[in-house]
Amino acid sequence: MPVKFVIFDLDGTLVDSSVDLCNSINHAIKPYGVELLTVEETISLIGEGVTKLMEKVALKHSIPLSELDTMLARFLDYYEAHILDNTVLYPGVIEILRSLNGIKKALVSNKRTAPCKKILEGLGALEYFDIVLGSDALPEKKPSPMPLIYAMKELGFSKDETIMVGDSTYDIDAGREAGIRTVALTCGYRPVELLLNADFLIDNIADLSSVLVKIQEAN
Repeated sequence: MPVKFVIFDLDGTLVDSSVDLCNSINHAIKPYGVELLTVEETISLIGEGVTKLMEKVALKHSIPLSELDTMLARFLDYYEAHILDNTVLYPGVIEILRSLNGIKKALVSNKRTAPCKKILEGLGALEYFDIVLGSDALPEKKPSPMPLIYAMKELGFSKDETIMVGDSTYDIDAGREAGIRTVALTCGYRPVELLLNADFLIDNIADLSSVLVKIQEAN
């Protein structure tokens, strides 16, 4: 069955938000006099949502978890004000979204819904999505299949008609648990050796077109 519905991850898949996330983390931890994070360190920590992110940062720097709420508030305040300072779409994203004529599209992220929409709108991509689900949209987030299954039900698509496109094990595991085919980007935030369980590996988002052709031909 041809693909009629594509579910995309956001960070590391459609956008590079690592610098703005790094700056926001460092703003949150600066009062504690600890060593600030590099962008590379930030990339290694993100993917499970902002609360888990700040927990990891606190543990990494031996900051008491009793400070977590304060750190989280500082992070969110700063990130909201600086969310698009350095965040950019990866090359080819708008082109691939435009090319998916007649194919419905969802954004499912472990980032909260409001910042997802703000980023997509600010970068001119929100109009291409039929539904946007952040980590606060449902009781569970990736790697749970819940948001993927919800999106399919909301828009009326079967497992055979749907694929998940992402750059992390959270995306692949969620897709596999939901019973849909998975496409992993090797140019995102995770090393390729962690992505080998995906049904398809692509080096950049433009290669998604060839995956859709392969699926079509297989049917």
